[in-house]
Amino acid sequence: MNISKNKKYTLVKIENTNISNFLKDFTNNFTNFKGEQLIVDFSENSNTTEKDLILFLKLNNQHKEDGTSFVIICETVDIDNLPEELNVVPTLTEAEDIIEMEAIERDLGF
Repeated sequence: MNISKNKKYTLVKIENTNISNFLKDFTNNFTNFKGEQLIVDFSENSNTTEKDLILFLKLNNQHKEDGTSFVIICETVDIDNLPEELNVVPTLTEAEDIIEMEAIERDLGF
């Protein structure tokens, strides 16, 4: 797991192709991301499936309950086959846009 932070968000990149190991590491470190806008990047893992991403739904919901954004970057899946509450986009630019839009929504009380 490769973690980089800037003033707007924390970017977590998967380093290996084993989703279950990544999920285990990510879950173990999840409390370290509390209060941060979070982007999880699967763009370098071409074997990622919709089923793999659904494994992150519980963490996604927990993170959003804390009032922060959780966005996944993955261009190899059909987002129409994923739950609506899971933000999945194909590029980092779109992930940044989602974070900005959700911040505006929170500011407006939505």
